[in-house]
Amino acid sequence: MSESTATSRLSQSERTLVETTGIEVIDEAQRTARPADLFWPWFAANVSVFGISYSSFVYGFGVSFLQALLVTVVGVGLSFFFCGVIAIAGKRGSAPTMVLSRAAFGVNGQKVPGVFSWLISMGWETFLAIMAVLATATVFDQLGWASGTATKIIATAVVAALIVLASVAGYHTIMRLQSVLTWVTGAATVAYIVMTLDRIDLGAVTGREGASLEGVIGALVMLMTGFGLGWINIAADWSRYQRRDASGSAIVFWNTFGGALAPVLLIIYGLLLIGSDPALEEGIVNDPIGTLATILPIWFLVPFLLAAVLALVSGAVLGIYSSGLTLLSLGLKVPRPTAAFIDGTILTLGTIWVVFFAQSFLAPFQSFLITLGVPIAAWAGILMADVVLRRRDYDERALFDPAGRYGSWNWTSIALMAVASVIGWGLVINLFADAAPWNNWQGYLLGPIGGKEGTWAWANLGVLVSLAIGFLGWLLLGRPVVRRQEEGV
Repeated sequence: MSESTATSRLSQSERTLVETTGIEVIDEAQRTARPADLFWPWFAANVSVFGISYSSFVYGFGVSFLQALLVTVVGVGLSFFFCGVIAIAGKRGSAPTMVLSRAAFGVNGQKVPGVFSWLISMGWETFLAIMAVLATATVFDQLGWASGTATKIIATAVVAALIVLASVAGYHTIMRLQSVLTWVTGAATVAYIVMTLDRIDLGAVTGREGASLEGVIGALVMLMTGFGLGWINIAADWSRYQRRDASGSAIVFWNTFGGALAPVLLIIYGLLLIGSDPALEEGIVNDPIGTLATILPIWFLVPFLLAAVLALVSGAVLGIYSSGLTLLSLGLKVPRPTAAFIDGTILTLGTIWVVFFAQSFLAPFQSFLITLGVPIAAWAGILMADVVLRRRDYDERALFDPAGRYGSWNWTSIALMAVASVIGWGLVINLFADAAPWNNWQGYLLGPIGGKEGTWAWANLGVLVSLAIGFLGWLLLGRPVVRRQEEGV
């Protein structure tokens, strides 16, 4: 292909309103993104006042301000670093995360972690849409406008439409939107901080008593699961357009920096703000963004609402786009825009159910998130180890051929993920036993360290243990597998 032809194809692709590329490998001419480009989607998806509300969840573990500060920097930063490691695979194979994972699990074996990936993505997308609808109703109520069923129906329709349309449009449209949304949501977030600074009471914040090691680890795991580990299953989806000569370390840096910067700063501010006001800490449990809006002047409520909703939509768009790709990797034979539309429809139905029929959503969601977080952590450990072990780019053809070098099923990695998950589930408990009794089966290995009622039960050690078993296990067991694959045996 001549240079002029390649440039023409790239230009035409980027001008197209709807991306038709599905899970196939990105054409060489379209791999033009730079590592710094990864900053925009990750930053835009995480620069939201919703991040401030996480400080309430951190304080829920009984930690002091300094302990909370430590777990915020370490937990959020480390979790997005993990995303950055997996993003390297996107550059090496120019395919979605769940397709690249076939190298470790087999072309058909990848469907096992793929199902978990799809479920956790759909959970996050629906959660973000729900937050946007509830925030709209609360702000309308603060303004003295209608905030009942009709308002929620309209808000649900608008939020769902924005998410679905952007995700159906695809990569190039989303990247442009994210670069714009970053400035809009960032400016509104800075304005929120300026307007609420006078509410901080340093004496009340620094006077909080500290927690034991168990509480600190629990807060750390919650932040890791809520941020980077919640995105890790789609990390390579946004690096698959990177040039093949892009620096792996630069990809890791920009992924980590873009994803972690806003959450770290926002949670730290939230620790100061919410640590000064017990009423905010309590209200955030059921309506995080709406509660944060209650302390704003009336004139700023509409700009605040628009920025908050757009930030939530931004995050949900990334999720819908990637969950659609995961559906395709599971074998659904439809165009990529159709897969995104299917997931958008499911998101809309889920939002309607929670907003209009469910009595509580945050507690069951967090229970759901922790449960799925265990196998996803095991998968992430395996894939990170796989990235570390590989020295060559992926065999693109073999990623789609069960008879190729990656095989149909890799029972070693599947068994490792299963063992890590079983052990991991045994070391976590359902933190919301009353709201989600269907999930009370976990924690069966906690007996030697105090049982389900002991202090270690709340630390959610299972997520970290599952991640470590996956990573260390595949470093040991996967080394000969990767060597044979790269030698073409």
